[in-house]
Amino acid sequence: MTQRCFIKTNMATSSSAELSKAVKQQYMDLPQGDKVQIMYVWIDGTGEGLRCKTRTLDSEPKCIEELPEWNFDGSSTYQSEGSNSDMYLIPSAMFRDPFRKDPNKLVLCEVLKYNRKPAETNLRLTCNKVMDMVENQVPWFGMEQEYTILGTDGHPFGWPNNGFPGPQGPYYCGVGSDKAYGRDIVEAHYRACLYAGVMICGTNAEVMPAQWEFQVGPCEGISMGDHLWAARFILHRVCEDFGVVASFDPKPIPGNWNGAGCHTNFSTKEMREEGGLKAIEESIERLGKRHSYHIRAYDPKGGLDNARRLTGHHETSNIHEFSAGVANRGASIRIPRTVGQEKKGYFEDRRPSANCDPYAVTEAIIRTCLLSEEGDEPVNY
Repeated sequence: MTQRCFIKTNMATSSSAELSKAVKQQYMDLPQGDKVQIMYVWIDGTGEGLRCKTRTLDSEPKCIEELPEWNFDGSSTYQSEGSNSDMYLIPSAMFRDPFRKDPNKLVLCEVLKYNRKPAETNLRLTCNKVMDMVENQVPWFGMEQEYTILGTDGHPFGWPNNGFPGPQGPYYCGVGSDKAYGRDIVEAHYRACLYAGVMICGTNAEVMPAQWEFQVGPCEGISMGDHLWAARFILHRVCEDFGVVASFDPKPIPGNWNGAGCHTNFSTKEMREEGGLKAIEESIERLGKRHSYHIRAYDPKGGLDNARRLTGHHETSNIHEFSAGVANRGASIRIPRTVGQEKKGYFEDRRPSANCDPYAVTEAIIRTCLLSEEGDEPVNY
């Protein structure tokens, strides 16, 4: 008789996940009358973390203009000093709340300092200004957000306690308990995004076990950043309910394991029309002349995070070199094979890291490709 060996994995999960969800549901089922709960969400001083708090309104808001500004203590979010800590929350994008459900809302906010100037990590303001400048070119984006599910101790979900799973190969788009680690979280996140109105368009298991990807788009202009940040917030909240952690670290596990990126697909009206390949090639040529500027914009630490990921191995390009090619996943810029054949469509920038700010990424692409900026610094409009 053949004996099979099983390696036990004791996942470190949060204490909150052990609280009874059935007991909580008794209260969530209570009627809320005419009142509406609005969860304000914003990016903190790290440029990666998200914060939230809730207020009550007397009626359901029908548009963003009906939402009041609010404030918070920026000294507790790495955004101000304690002596002058009031920061303003400016509602910018509204979604249905998949956790409290209708008529409650999630609201993504910009952050302004006490003097009404944008906080250092409020990159939405300038991105929106740049997007307005090229509105007539109808820029579309689609971003492929990779992430890794971790236990609260930082160990990848489903990995053996004192070792590693089998080498990469069977996990990408894998099916089965020995290949797909954490699908419940992925399914819950997908459905929650659909409910919220986030433009999520797909998901799949990635190359490293416990690594997944979801795609958001196509989104026009500023809505790309809004929808990706909303999807990230929803993912963090779903993982909170399951007692695990979603990590956007671009290289969570060193060694012979794939990193995590946020490949960004881009096109304009001209690129999508007949003969659009010419406009695609012109944009790629501009990107090649501004490689260092984009590397700095593509992760929150100015390229330091991406340096761990963009090694030229594990389906990445080398961070110090610019390259482009048809169907080449080892290039900085990939032109899909169908685009090369049809002579129109879009291209994929594979350099952005998983923890990038989508406002910074999409703004940089517009500045270089459509506003024809050159050099290592952005133009101040």
